Amino acid sequence: MALRGPLFRLLRTQLGHTCQQSRAQSVAVLGAPFSKGQKRRGVEHGPKAIRDAGLIDRLSALDLNFQHLEKDEPYMDVKFPRTVGGANKMLSGAVSRAVGAGHTLVMLGGDHSLAIGSVGGHAQQCPDLCLIWVDAHADINTPMTSPSGNLHGQPVAFMLKELQDKMPDIPGFTWTKPFLSSRDLVYIGLRDVDPGEHHILKNLGIQYFTMRDIDRLGIQRVMEVTLDHLLSRKQRPIHLSFDIDAFDPSLAPATGTPVNGGLTYREGIYITEEIHNTGLLSAMDLVEVNPVLGANREAVAATAALAVDVIASSLGQTREGAHAAIDEIPSVKDDTEQLCL
Repeated sequence: MALRGPLFRLLRTQLGHTCQQSRAQSVAVLGAPFSKGQKRRGVEHGPKAIRDAGLIDRLSALDLNFQHLEKDEPYMDVKFPRTVGGANKMLSGAVSRAVGAGHTLVMLGGDHSLAIGSVGGHAQQCPDLCLIWVDAHADINTPMTSPSGNLHGQPVAFMLKELQDKMPDIPGFTWTKPFLSSRDLVYIGLRDVDPGEHHILKNLGIQYFTMRDIDRLGIQRVMEVTLDHLLSRKQRPIHLSFDIDAFDPSLAPATGTPVNGGLTYREGIYITEEIHNTGLLSAMDLVEVNPVLGANREAVAATAALAVDVIASSLGQTREGAHAAIDEIPSVKDDTEQLCL
Protein backbone atom coordinates (compact mmCIF):
# COMPACT_ATOMS: atom_id res chain seq x y z
CA MET A 1 0.00 0.00 0.00
CA ALA A 2 1.45 3.36 -1.01
CA LEU A 3 1.30 6.06 1.64
CA ARG A 4 -0.25 8.72 -0.56
CA GLY A 5 -3.98 8.69 0.29
CA PRO A 6 -6.16 9.77 3.23
CA LEU A 7 -4.46 7.25 5.53
CA PHE A 8 -1.06 8.84 4.95
CA ARG A 9 -2.45 12.32 5.67
CA LEU A 10 -4.03 11.01 8.87
CA LEU A 11 -0.81 9.34 9.99
CA ARG A 12 1.15 12.53 9.38
CA THR A 13 -1.06 14.31 11.93
CA GLN A 14 -0.45 11.60 14.53
CA LEU A 15 3.30 11.73 15.06
CA GLY A 16 3.26 10.18 18.50
CA HIS A 17 5.93 11.02 21.05
CA THR A 18 8.96 11.76 18.87
CA CYS A 19 11.44 14.59 18.71
CA GLN A 20 9.70 15.71 15.51
CA GLN A 21 7.01 17.40 17.60
CA SER A 22 9.41 20.13 18.69
CA ARG A 23 11.26 20.48 15.40
CA ALA A 24 11.91 24.15 14.76
CA GLN A 25 12.06 25.67 11.29
CA SER A 26 15.83 26.03 11.41
CA VAL A 27 18.75 24.21 9.86
CA ALA A 28 22.20 23.60 11.33
CA VAL A 29 25.00 22.69 8.92
CA LEU A 30 27.79 20.68 10.49
CA GLY A 31 30.98 20.45 8.45
CA ALA A 32 32.94 17.24 9.02
CA PRO A 33 36.22 17.50 7.07
CA PHE A 34 37.43 13.97 7.75
CA SER A 35 39.05 11.36 5.47
CA LYS A 36 40.51 8.56 7.60
CA GLY A 37 37.63 6.16 6.97
CA GLN A 38 39.21 5.40 3.60
CA LYS A 39 42.61 5.73 1.90
CA ARG A 40 42.14 8.51 -0.66
CA ARG A 41 43.17 12.02 0.28
CA GLY A 42 40.96 14.96 -0.53
CA VAL A 43 37.52 14.02 0.76
CA GLU A 44 38.21 16.15 3.83
CA HIS A 45 37.82 19.15 1.50
CA GLY A 46 34.25 18.15 0.66
CA PRO A 47 32.49 20.47 3.14
CA LYS A 48 34.29 23.54 1.81
CA ALA A 49 33.61 22.58 -1.81
CA ILE A 50 29.90 22.17 -1.08
CA ARG A 51 29.74 25.51 0.70
CA ASP A 52 31.67 27.23 -2.07
CA ALA A 53 29.11 25.87 -4.53
CA GLY A 54 26.46 28.02 -2.87
CA LEU A 55 25.09 26.21 0.16
CA ILE A 56 26.58 28.62 2.66
CA ASP A 57 24.60 31.49 1.15
CA ARG A 58 21.36 29.85 2.28
CA LEU A 59 22.11 28.08 5.53
CA SER A 60 23.79 28.72 8.86
CA ALA A 61 27.03 26.85 9.55
CA LEU A 62 28.84 25.00 12.30
CA ASP A 63 32.21 23.29 11.92
CA LEU A 64 34.32 20.76 13.78
CA ASN A 65 38.07 20.37 13.89
CA PHE A 66 39.30 16.79 14.07
CA GLN A 67 42.61 15.60 15.49
CA HIS A 68 44.46 12.91 13.54
CA LEU A 69 46.59 10.69 15.74
CA GLU A 70 50.15 10.32 14.49
CA LYS A 71 50.41 6.70 15.67
CA ASP A 72 47.15 4.92 14.95
CA GLU A 73 48.05 1.31 14.25
CA PRO A 74 45.55 -0.93 12.43
CA TYR A 75 43.46 -3.27 14.56
CA MET A 76 43.04 -6.59 12.78
CA ASP A 77 42.55 -5.19 9.25
CA VAL A 78 40.73 -2.04 10.35
CA LYS A 79 42.61 1.11 9.34
CA PHE A 80 42.91 4.19 11.63
CA PRO A 81 40.43 2.85 14.21
CA ARG A 82 41.29 5.30 16.99
CA THR A 83 41.22 8.35 14.73
CA VAL A 84 37.92 7.36 13.12
CA GLY A 85 36.42 6.42 16.47
CA GLY A 86 37.47 9.69 18.08
CA ALA A 87 36.16 11.77 15.18
CA ASN A 88 32.81 10.01 15.31
CA LYS A 89 32.53 10.44 19.07
CA MET A 90 33.03 14.18 18.65
CA LEU A 91 30.58 14.30 15.76
CA SER A 92 27.98 12.31 17.68
CA GLY A 93 27.96 14.85 20.48
CA ALA A 94 27.70 17.80 18.10
CA VAL A 95 24.82 16.22 16.17
CA SER A 96 22.98 15.33 19.36
CA ARG A 97 23.25 18.90 20.63
CA ALA A 98 22.04 20.40 17.34
CA VAL A 99 19.06 18.06 17.03
CA GLY A 100 18.25 18.50 20.70
CA ALA A 101 18.18 22.27 20.16
CA GLY A 102 15.45 21.79 17.56
CA HIS A 103 17.46 22.12 14.36
CA THR A 104 17.20 20.02 11.25
CA LEU A 105 20.79 18.79 10.98
CA VAL A 106 22.83 18.68 7.75
CA MET A 107 26.21 16.95 8.08
CA LEU A 108 28.69 17.63 5.28
CA GLY A 109 31.41 14.99 4.87
CA GLY A 110 34.00 13.90 4.69
CA ASP A 111 33.85 10.14 4.13
CA HIS A 112 30.92 7.87 4.97
CA SER A 113 32.49 6.47 8.14
CA LEU A 114 31.18 9.69 9.72
CA ALA A 115 27.66 8.28 9.62
CA ILE A 116 28.53 6.28 12.75
CA GLY A 117 28.61 9.53 14.69
CA SER A 118 25.99 11.40 12.70
CA VAL A 119 23.23 8.79 12.85
CA GLY A 120 24.29 7.78 16.35
CA GLY A 121 24.07 11.35 17.64
CA HIS A 122 20.69 11.74 15.99
CA ALA A 123 19.49 8.53 17.66
CA GLN A 124 20.43 9.90 21.09
CA GLN A 125 17.69 12.49 20.65
CA CYS A 126 15.35 10.46 18.42
CA PRO A 127 15.72 6.78 19.36
CA ASP A 128 12.80 5.78 17.13
CA LEU A 129 14.36 7.18 13.94
CA CYS A 130 14.51 5.33 10.63
CA LEU A 131 17.37 5.44 8.13
CA ILE A 132 17.34 5.84 4.34
CA TRP A 133 20.78 5.07 2.90
CA VAL A 134 21.28 6.30 -0.69
CA ASP A 135 24.55 4.89 -1.99
CA ALA A 136 26.21 2.74 -4.62
CA HIS A 137 27.57 0.67 -1.72
CA ALA A 138 25.91 -1.00 1.26
CA ASP A 139 28.64 0.03 3.75
CA ILE A 140 27.56 -2.83 6.02
CA ASN A 141 30.75 -4.90 6.12
CA THR A 142 31.93 -5.96 9.54
CA PRO A 143 35.65 -5.87 10.36
CA MET A 144 35.60 -9.62 9.70
CA THR A 145 34.05 -9.38 6.21
CA SER A 146 35.62 -6.16 4.90
CA PRO A 147 37.95 -6.76 1.93
CA SER A 148 39.71 -3.40 2.43
CA GLY A 149 39.61 -2.65 6.16
CA ASN A 150 38.41 0.87 5.36
CA LEU A 151 35.85 2.03 7.90
CA HIS A 152 33.84 4.03 5.35
CA GLY A 153 32.61 0.63 4.15
CA GLN A 154 31.49 -0.45 7.64
CA PRO A 155 29.41 2.27 9.35
CA VAL A 156 26.03 0.51 9.16
CA ALA A 157 27.45 -2.57 10.90
CA PHE A 158 28.18 -0.41 13.97
CA MET A 159 24.55 0.72 14.07
CA LEU A 160 22.60 -2.54 13.75
CA LYS A 161 21.49 -4.38 16.86
CA GLU A 162 21.37 -7.66 14.93
CA LEU A 163 25.12 -7.46 14.21
CA GLN A 164 26.23 -6.76 17.78
CA ASP A 165 27.68 -10.24 18.25
CA LYS A 166 29.60 -9.94 14.96
CA MET A 167 31.49 -6.80 15.95
CA PRO A 168 34.82 -7.12 17.80
CA ASP A 169 35.91 -4.59 20.40
CA ILE A 170 37.76 -2.07 18.24
CA PRO A 171 40.03 0.57 19.80
CA GLY A 172 38.39 3.99 19.58
CA PHE A 173 34.85 2.63 19.48
CA THR A 174 34.21 1.60 23.08
CA TRP A 175 31.69 4.46 23.33
CA THR A 176 29.44 3.09 20.59
CA LYS A 177 26.32 0.98 21.12
CA PRO A 178 24.06 -0.41 18.38
CA PHE A 179 20.78 1.48 18.19
CA LEU A 180 19.05 0.55 14.92
CA SER A 181 16.95 -2.48 13.98
CA SER A 182 17.39 -3.89 10.48
CA ARG A 183 13.71 -3.33 9.68
CA ASP A 184 14.22 0.42 10.20
CA LEU A 185 16.72 0.70 7.32
CA VAL A 186 16.22 0.98 3.55
CA TYR A 187 18.94 1.16 0.89
CA ILE A 188 18.44 2.88 -2.47
CA GLY A 189 20.83 2.77 -5.45
CA LEU A 190 23.02 -0.25 -4.64
CA ARG A 191 25.23 -1.61 -7.42
CA ASP A 192 28.54 -2.60 -5.79
CA VAL A 193 27.89 -4.96 -2.86
CA ASP A 194 30.57 -7.22 -1.35
CA PRO A 195 29.84 -10.94 -0.74
CA GLY A 196 29.73 -10.55 3.04
CA GLU A 197 27.41 -7.58 2.72
CA HIS A 198 25.08 -9.50 0.41
CA HIS A 199 24.86 -12.27 3.00
CA ILE A 200 24.02 -9.75 5.73
CA LEU A 201 21.34 -8.05 3.63
CA LYS A 202 19.66 -11.35 2.82
CA ASN A 203 20.09 -12.94 6.24
CA LEU A 204 18.62 -9.94 8.09
CA GLY A 205 15.87 -9.32 5.54
CA ILE A 206 16.91 -5.71 5.01
CA GLN A 207 14.83 -3.80 2.45
CA TYR A 208 17.04 -2.63 -0.40
CA PHE A 209 16.74 -1.44 -3.98
CA THR A 210 19.53 -1.97 -6.48
CA MET A 211 19.82 0.08 -9.64
CA ARG A 212 18.26 -2.85 -11.47
CA ASP A 213 15.27 -2.60 -9.14
CA ILE A 214 15.01 1.11 -9.92
CA ASP A 215 15.14 0.37 -13.66
CA ARG A 216 12.46 -2.28 -13.26
CA LEU A 217 10.08 -0.54 -10.84
CA GLY A 218 10.74 3.13 -11.46
CA ILE A 219 11.83 5.58 -8.80
CA GLN A 220 8.25 6.56 -7.90
CA ARG A 221 7.37 3.00 -6.90
CA VAL A 222 10.68 2.59 -5.08
CA MET A 223 9.90 5.60 -2.91
CA GLU A 224 6.34 4.44 -2.28
CA VAL A 225 7.60 1.09 -1.01
CA THR A 226 10.40 2.74 0.99
CA LEU A 227 8.11 5.11 2.85
CA ASP A 228 5.45 2.46 3.36
CA HIS A 229 8.06 0.09 4.80
CA LEU A 230 9.45 2.68 7.23
CA LEU A 231 6.39 4.74 8.16
CA SER A 232 3.29 2.55 7.94
CA ARG A 233 3.81 1.17 11.46
CA LYS A 234 4.64 4.52 13.01
CA GLN A 235 5.45 8.03 11.90
CA ARG A 236 8.95 8.85 13.14
CA PRO A 237 11.98 10.98 12.28
CA ILE A 238 13.90 10.18 9.11
CA HIS A 239 17.68 10.27 8.82
CA LEU A 240 18.82 10.50 5.19
CA SER A 241 22.41 9.44 4.56
CA PHE A 242 23.29 10.35 0.97
CA ASP A 243 26.59 9.35 -0.63
CA ILE A 244 27.26 11.41 -3.75
CA ASP A 245 28.49 8.23 -5.51
CA ALA A 246 24.86 7.09 -5.65
CA PHE A 247 24.72 9.24 -8.77
CA ASP A 248 26.21 8.10 -12.04
CA PRO A 249 29.87 9.20 -12.34
CA SER A 250 28.96 11.30 -15.37
CA LEU A 251 27.09 13.57 -12.94
CA ALA A 252 29.31 13.24 -9.85
CA PRO A 253 32.87 12.46 -11.01
CA ALA A 254 34.70 13.97 -8.02
CA THR A 255 34.28 11.10 -5.57
CA GLY A 256 36.44 8.27 -4.28
CA THR A 257 34.60 5.09 -5.33
CA PRO A 258 32.53 5.85 -8.44
CA VAL A 259 30.47 3.04 -9.97
CA ASN A 260 28.92 3.23 -13.44
CA GLY A 261 25.18 2.96 -13.90
CA GLY A 262 24.06 5.19 -11.05
CA LEU A 263 21.11 7.45 -10.37
CA THR A 264 20.12 10.11 -12.86
CA TYR A 265 19.69 13.68 -11.67
CA ARG A 266 15.91 13.33 -11.80
CA GLU A 267 15.93 10.06 -9.83
CA GLY A 268 18.17 11.45 -7.11
CA ILE A 269 16.19 14.64 -6.69
CA TYR A 270 12.89 12.73 -6.71
CA ILE A 271 14.16 10.72 -3.73
CA THR A 272 14.89 13.87 -1.74
CA GLU A 273 11.64 15.56 -2.78
CA GLU A 274 9.60 12.61 -1.56
CA ILE A 275 11.48 12.50 1.74
CA HIS A 276 10.90 16.22 2.25
CA ASN A 277 7.21 15.81 1.47
CA THR A 278 6.78 13.47 4.44
CA GLY A 279 7.55 16.36 6.78
CA LEU A 280 9.65 13.96 8.83
CA LEU A 281 13.24 14.67 7.77
CA SER A 282 15.16 15.34 10.97
CA ALA A 283 18.80 14.99 9.88
CA MET A 284 20.83 14.17 6.79
CA ASP A 285 24.37 13.45 5.66
CA LEU A 286 25.92 14.42 2.33
CA VAL A 287 29.25 12.64 2.01
CA GLU A 288 32.15 11.56 -0.22
CA VAL A 289 32.54 14.70 -2.34
CA ASN A 290 36.30 14.70 -3.06
CA PRO A 291 37.58 17.81 -4.88
CA VAL A 292 41.07 16.33 -5.27
CA LEU A 293 39.76 13.51 -7.46
CA GLY A 294 38.00 15.69 -10.01
CA ALA A 295 39.72 15.53 -13.40
CA ASN A 296 39.37 19.28 -13.76
CA ARG A 297 37.73 22.30 -12.18
CA GLU A 298 34.48 21.68 -14.04
CA ALA A 299 34.20 18.13 -12.66
CA VAL A 300 34.65 19.38 -9.10
CA ALA A 301 32.17 22.21 -9.59
CA ALA A 302 29.57 19.86 -11.08
CA THR A 303 29.88 17.40 -8.19
CA ALA A 304 29.68 20.09 -5.53
CA ALA A 305 26.73 21.79 -7.25
CA LEU A 306 24.92 18.46 -7.37
CA ALA A 307 25.50 18.05 -3.62
CA VAL A 308 23.96 21.48 -3.03
CA ASP A 309 20.93 20.50 -5.11
CA VAL A 310 20.48 17.31 -3.07
CA ILE A 311 20.58 19.22 0.20
CA ALA A 312 18.35 22.05 -1.01
CA SER A 313 15.80 19.60 -2.38
CA SER A 314 15.79 17.67 0.89
CA LEU A 315 14.99 20.91 2.69
CA GLY A 316 12.17 21.93 0.39
CA GLN A 317 13.50 23.46 -2.82
CA THR A 318 11.28 22.30 -5.67
CA ARG A 319 11.90 21.88 -9.37
CA GLU A 320 8.92 24.09 -10.17
CA GLY A 321 11.01 27.03 -9.00
CA ALA A 322 11.57 28.81 -5.72
CA HIS A 323 8.82 31.25 -4.86
CA ALA A 324 7.31 32.89 -1.82
CA ALA A 325 3.74 32.10 -0.83
CA ILE A 326 1.16 34.82 -1.56
CA ASP A 327 -2.43 35.05 -0.34
CA GLU A 328 -3.93 36.34 -3.57
CA ILE A 329 -3.08 37.93 -6.89
CA PRO A 330 -3.29 41.75 -6.72
CA SER A 331 -6.23 43.16 -8.65
CA VAL A 332 -6.15 45.98 -11.20
CA LYS A 333 -8.40 48.02 -8.88
CA ASP A 334 -5.86 47.81 -6.06
CA ASP A 335 -3.08 49.04 -8.35
CA THR A 336 -5.25 51.97 -9.58
CA GLU A 337 -6.10 53.03 -6.02
CA GLN A 338 -2.42 53.06 -5.10
CA LEU A 339 -1.59 55.28 -8.08
CA CYS A 340 -4.24 57.81 -7.01
CA LEU A 341 -2.75 58.25 -3.54
